[in-house]
Amino acid sequence: MSKTACQYAIVRFTPFIETGEFANVGIVMLTAKGQEMSCKLLTRRHRRVTSFFNELDVAVFKAAMQDLTKELDRINKRLINVGMRYNITITSSVRQQVFTELIRPRETILRFSDPRTILADCPHQTLEKLYSYYVERDFLTKQYRERVLEKNVRKWLHDAHLDRLFTQVDVGDDVYRAKFPFVQQEGNLPVKIIKPLNLGQDSPSKILEHGGAWHFKITQLKRRHALPEMVLFAVEGPQEGKQMEAYNEAVDMLSDTGAVVLPYNHQAEIVEFARA
Repeated sequence: MSKTACQYAIVRFTPFIETGEFANVGIVMLTAKGQEMSCKLLTRRHRRVTSFFNELDVAVFKAAMQDLTKELDRINKRLINVGMRYNITITSSVRQQVFTELIRPRETILRFSDPRTILADCPHQTLEKLYSYYVERDFLTKQYRERVLEKNVRKWLHDAHLDRLFTQVDVGDDVYRAKFPFVQQEGNLPVKIIKPLNLGQDSPSKILEHGGAWHFKITQLKRRHALPEMVLFAVEGPQEGKQMEAYNEAVDMLSDTGAVVLPYNHQAEIVEFARA
């Protein structure tokens, strides 16, 4: 299958010109073969953006996105109508000029990144992927987020002069093992475990699945008498919404194993557990 050259730009919401702060809120794309510009803009689940700019009325953000949607629709209809009216095909150079004019730097609330080029098997799917990456930040998987949590816990332990007591260890026997980032050992026996855990996924099912996976690991290790008595999960959860019920259920599952479960932001209690 031949690939199609596509140009795209990231739409950036920049409400305060004075600071230059922005949030990615969409993608606009022009394909080499297409007659229209395509786009995908943030219209739902915009709390992350509006919370970041909490001094701003949410109506300002919604109006800006509606205005851009209307403008893109107007441009596309104009290109089509001109072509039909004069029975001509709008050339790629004309469409390129229109695209360049759309994204040129302006002192406006919505701005655009410099244009970028990508080869795509399916421009529509590529647009979706670019949106997921730059706007929804789907690269922030639970594994990535947990590495961030672990980095912070490691710093807490370092500041408390406890970091040398803990190392990353595979805990278990010849049949089943699980890796933990912070394990204190006496000899070759684990005596204390700390596991930062991200339970802030965007769907209740993912929260329950991730919590359930660690419930399974702890249960298996306990059954094999390979788990120390002192195990702590430092969990980060969702802020609000329907995910909270799943989060609470996942926390209950982990607590039922006998592990201590603390909110991740309880730094002092986590350090005290490490020191005990």
